Amino acid sequence: MSLLHDPSLRVLSGSAAGVPCLILLSSLLRAFFWLVSLLLASLIWFISVHLSDQGNARLQYSLLIFGAAVSVLLQEAFRFAYFKLLKKADEGLATISEDGRSPISLKQMAYVSGLSFGIISGVFSVINILADSIGPGIVGIHGDSPYYFITSAFLTMAVVLLHTFWGVIFFDACERRRYWCLGLVVASHLVTSGLTFLNPWYVASLVPIYIITVCMGVWAFFTAGGSFHNVLKCLSCKQEDDSRVMMYSALQVPFED
Repeated sequence: MSLLHDPSLRVLSGSAAGVPCLILLSSLLRAFFWLVSLLLASLIWFISVHLSDQGNARLQYSLLIFGAAVSVLLQEAFRFAYFKLLKKADEGLATISEDGRSPISLKQMAYVSGLSFGIISGVFSVINILADSIGPGIVGIHGDSPYYFITSAFLTMAVVLLHTFWGVIFFDACERRRYWCLGLVVASHLVTSGLTFLNPWYVASLVPIYIITVCMGVWAFFTAGGSFHNVLKCLSCKQEDDSRVMMYSALQVPFED
């Protein structure tokens, strides 16, 4: 299961050094918001199951799909509520600061909150899988897929990355009032959740989910201010600033004693 945690933890460790402690603390609040949305969605699903015919397997499966959809909608609703809360906090910090500007940026808040949302979501998604992996029993002994654990790790990793990308896109859409972007984020979240019901046909679920992940990653990259020039510069490992400094120092006339 290290496949699940390594990408998100590497991203967090690589970016946390340049992020103010205030934003890191707000990520804990973001995780709490996700837990509240999960609690409400679970409560709605639990009540609907007990008020329905529990002997009807088809109805119970439909209620499971309904519960997943409600969970997605509540998560996005709490994402919006968290954006409004941070927006108020950002305005308050700008008011009391000396230069009239907030010490944190919207892009930083979107990135860290989305990453924390994804990590807590991934942890809760994999708890039951890790519990089942202890035993007893062998995966696939009754003809089921022996790749259950590895595909679950890949799926959860994609969800962690998706939440990070969704956070960046969602916050930018709220700031710019681009409601069609908000709709696409919610729709892609619903589609991703719905594709998981195709398991254990893992090809039918994993391939579309990773296509969505790549598309959302590219969208979030450009939303955060990225460009093809930055990508090419990163791949070519060019250091333009250093070369300019060296050229300037070489042109300077040496001091005379």
